[in-house]
Amino acid sequence: MMKRNAGMNIFPFASVIHFVRPSRTISRTHPAILNFVIPSSFGFRGSSLTKLAKRILHLICVFYFAAAAEGQIQVDLKFKRMQYIAYEPVVATLAITNLAGRNIDLHDANGQSWLGFEVTGNDDQPTALLSTENAQPPLKIEAGQRVTRQIDLASLYPVHDFGAYHVRTHVYFADLAKFFYSPTRVFEVTDARPIWQQTVGIPDGVAAAGNVRTYSLLTNRFPDHTSLYVRVQDKDTGIVYATYSLGRAIAFEQPQAEIDRANQLHVLHCAAPRAWSYSRIGLNGELLTRSSFMETKTRPRLVHSANGEVAVRGGMVETPAKSSPSTAPKLSARPPGLPKDDQ
Repeated sequence: MMKRNAGMNIFPFASVIHFVRPSRTISRTHPAILNFVIPSSFGFRGSSLTKLAKRILHLICVFYFAAAAEGQIQVDLKFKRMQYIAYEPVVATLAITNLAGRNIDLHDANGQSWLGFEVTGNDDQPTALLSTENAQPPLKIEAGQRVTRQIDLASLYPVHDFGAYHVRTHVYFADLAKFFYSPTRVFEVTDARPIWQQTVGIPDGVAAAGNVRTYSLLTNRFPDHTSLYVRVQDKDTGIVYATYSLGRAIAFEQPQAEIDRANQLHVLHCAAPRAWSYSRIGLNGELLTRSSFMETKTRPRLVHSANGEVAVRGGMVETPAKSSPSTAPKLSARPPGLPKDDQ
């Protein structure tokens, strides 16, 4: 006859544990926990059953909250169009929706930035950041709130080479030490057709005097319209200071371009039937002035005055000229006051 040591639980191999329906007492409070009936010959302590039940309940809670966390933050990324011109701003709209049921704070933690992008080119190789000093400020989102941000990827990543780019953004939620991802989006970078170009020097009394700038006008056909672009660059150094759209253009109307005495570029182009758009661009790509004209008995045109100034004559002003700050933009930064048509 086998003796049982005190304080030890014996589990003979031939023994069987039977499962029966939960008792009424337990089912009221813990319906998911089964009542175990064990033969008395087992000598199984009641405290062990309690510990086992707690472990099962703990595992159920862990799986429940892990599943609930999956949908706490919803991230989406969109581009207004699929095709962009080399060196123009690639503006992405980021949307973050708080589904956590409480207010959340998104912030950097443990050396991890709360917002990041994963950009790959044609060779499926990741594209590195232009600078690591682009930390995003913390963002607080109230329960159920949806927050949108517009971010120029061209100012963060070198996405000016021709080809297709795949982009996915991630949001790091420090409270859960978890990443939430957006769907992957694709955009293509191509170049436009040059139609006019002029190289000018930077006058004395202006920053970088003695250097040169090259103005270029380009057109690009999209599926539903044609856009006119301007590019300002230093061909000697290869620096492109700005590339952006001046708006939609009628293809069969050649734009007018003139250089004034300060070597600033003036452009007048037909944006729609009997509608003309006027722009003045600075030496570093700033959009200094923009206005609209309607064709009446006379057609708008650019003319040089005796003192070297350039002005629009003819037609009727529809939108008065608007001036923008003339500060030099950062490389690849989006110049102020761009037309809304192609943003």
